[in-house]
Amino acid sequence: MRRDEFTEMRAFLEVARERSFTRAAAKLGVTRSALSHTVSGLEERLGIRLLSRTTRDVAPTAAGERLFQSIQPHFESIAAGVSAISALRDEPSGHVRIVCPDDAVELVFRRRVSAFLRDFPDVTVELIVDNGFTNIVERQFDAGVRLGEAVARDMVALRVGPDVSYSVVGSGEYFERRPRPTKPQELTDHDCINLRLPTSGMLYAWEFERDGHEFSVRVEGPLILSNIAPAVDAALDGIGLAYVPTDLVRSHVESGRLLPVLSDWCPTFRGYHLYYPSRRNPSPAFAAFVEAFRYRSRR
Repeated sequence: MRRDEFTEMRAFLEVARERSFTRAAAKLGVTRSALSHTVSGLEERLGIRLLSRTTRDVAPTAAGERLFQSIQPHFESIAAGVSAISALRDEPSGHVRIVCPDDAVELVFRRRVSAFLRDFPDVTVELIVDNGFTNIVERQFDAGVRLGEAVARDMVALRVGPDVSYSVVGSGEYFERRPRPTKPQELTDHDCINLRLPTSGMLYAWEFERDGHEFSVRVEGPLILSNIAPAVDAALDGIGLAYVPTDLVRSHVESGRLLPVLSDWCPTFRGYHLYYPSRRNPSPAFAAFVEAFRYRSRR
């Protein structure tokens, strides 16, 4: 196979896998227009359309799906062979791709990733923020991060952080305008900062518990976001109440910039876990990453 043919095949494979020219281009490190030109060149050379393109979606045609299924195992074998050769190095090296929610970047990785990168200078860590239930196998991530309750049973799950408690917080400015709620049901009379769930498209219902009784409250407010970190900023700006991980706002609470309410009702979840499919021969880079981020209780 000529070099240009290999490039065309890999380009097609990534677009078909990602169902997006934009995401595939980012993964390959090329521009979207260059990637589109490469795939079009392959289609022209073969004399058949491989991808069906619309303004919202990209999907393989019947011919494209057949080609995808035919060449994918070969490219996986090439990647495995390169990984096996890299494993002969004295030190772990390579690329580790992790998908995680935005708050996990702060709560799990920020304080530890710098030490890991110093210890393993030949390893590159890529953190992709996605609050949805990403298929890590289909998207070719090494692992994902979720709260313990959300990890699928067919995955290996490794705890990478302590239990996560949640808090309802608002600014002093907000509470000058509105009284503090004394029970979750009163939140329906407050301006709340909502979170849109990317997988279902629904608004997240705030979860509470007391005396073993668990329930949720659907709140309303003037602002809907897709990530948790901007919700903290919105609460600081006095827009409304936010429901966020306690550790994410601890410094703001200690400084008095945010005030917690309903503390006796807020739940604690099993901490963040790294999850990944069972594999016999993980790369040395990924094995080093797993060991470095394994949660070790201070007790």
